[in-house]
Amino acid sequence: MNKSEQLINEDSQYFAKPGRIKYYPLAISHGYGATLVDVEGNTYIDLLSSASSQNVGHAPEQVTEAIKAQVDQFIHYTPAYMYHEPLVKLAKKLCEISPGQYEKRVLFGLSGSDANDGIIKLARAYTGRPYIISFVNAYHGSTYGSLSMSAISLNMRKYYGPMLPGFYHIPFPDNYRGMFGSNQPNTVSEYLAPLKEMFEKYVPAEEVACIMIETIQGDGGLLEPVDGYFEALQDLCKEHGILLAVDDIQQGLGRTGSWSSVSHYNIEPDLITFGKSLAGGLPMSAIVGRSEIMDYLEAPAHLFTTGANPVSCEAALATIAMIEDQNLLQASTDKGNYVRKRIDAWTEQFNTVGNVRGKGLSIGIDIVSDKINKTRASEAALKICNRCFDNGVVIIAVAGNVLRFQPPLVITYEQLDTALNVLEAAISDFESGKLDNYDTAGQGW
Repeated sequence: MNKSEQLINEDSQYFAKPGRIKYYPLAISHGYGATLVDVEGNTYIDLLSSASSQNVGHAPEQVTEAIKAQVDQFIHYTPAYMYHEPLVKLAKKLCEISPGQYEKRVLFGLSGSDANDGIIKLARAYTGRPYIISFVNAYHGSTYGSLSMSAISLNMRKYYGPMLPGFYHIPFPDNYRGMFGSNQPNTVSEYLAPLKEMFEKYVPAEEVACIMIETIQGDGGLLEPVDGYFEALQDLCKEHGILLAVDDIQQGLGRTGSWSSVSHYNIEPDLITFGKSLAGGLPMSAIVGRSEIMDYLEAPAHLFTTGANPVSCEAALATIAMIEDQNLLQASTDKGNYVRKRIDAWTEQFNTVGNVRGKGLSIGIDIVSDKINKTRASEAALKICNRCFDNGVVIIAVAGNVLRFQPPLVITYEQLDTALNVLEAAISDFESGKLDNYDTAGQGW
């Protein structure tokens, strides 16, 4: 038994099952850039970025030095009662880089989940309305509020319901598949019809506080919207006095080639959440929004003893500085275009690749068994992932059948070429029957 096996066996004795979605027996020792090294010394190209929480890569010196410097000053004193400079500097910077031409305020937390819980609190309090609307296949987090707003997995809901009241879900405006099992996307007006019917029949628009969106639906399968949907949705929100919020936890901070994925659409959300990569992988989340909404509640409506930890704040400031200093927003766009030039052709080259989509280095590869009917091929996707892992590339499947291509923005072109070679060979091997003996039982969502 090697060291990885020993560690994983011991892990199973102490770490509870709900805390991990199983993919590979990868026990990580360390990492650098877009490279992971396991405890045996094997190296892997990381196309997952720790669930997009390592946009600036693993152990970047600019971030680690900022962490070390702050640790030598003080590790934490709660901003629930007192003040510290790293919080002020980070809040100011987030107000500068976040979308929206209005006066902004910031609240900090520990994870994207609590940030999305904060959206629920702020929206309901500010509007005086009870209802929140989000999308089918949305994933907004694992706390009860954010989970009630999500609609992606029965394993996250069926054993400890009921969920919190006041949440409704509408179809996401998928530009590849359509509503209710259709294999063709719907029009903007067709996608808006369920919401309008809801307003007319059982959820009065004047009782809706907020509609929460992911501009690109991440764990739902890297889904992109049909053109014009979010703009039309914003118009509808303005008509009825409904707040528009954006969960940018996965897609923000350079992932799509801009500070916020909102920049790809002609909308201006009232509230936006960040997390994951914000502090280079340290626990941190942020809500940024209109000052009149953010200041509406009184303390302690949304505060955390260890929120805005100064070490995490300095890590976040260094992460943002690194994105600026190394021009990683443009790098995400350029590298994403480089990848797409190659993999877009796979939809013609392979029967298994039904669709390629995304922006910047947030790319989904939709694996299907039938291109005409767009039938999801989840087992095929997992077999392809396993083959990649065996050949030194870490990639997973979300929504069952969609390969999640989200490497650190610092990945080199040489690494991209190597990873694409491995991925292309894995797809080819699947189609030629070479992966038939791969066992995927127990893997994935």
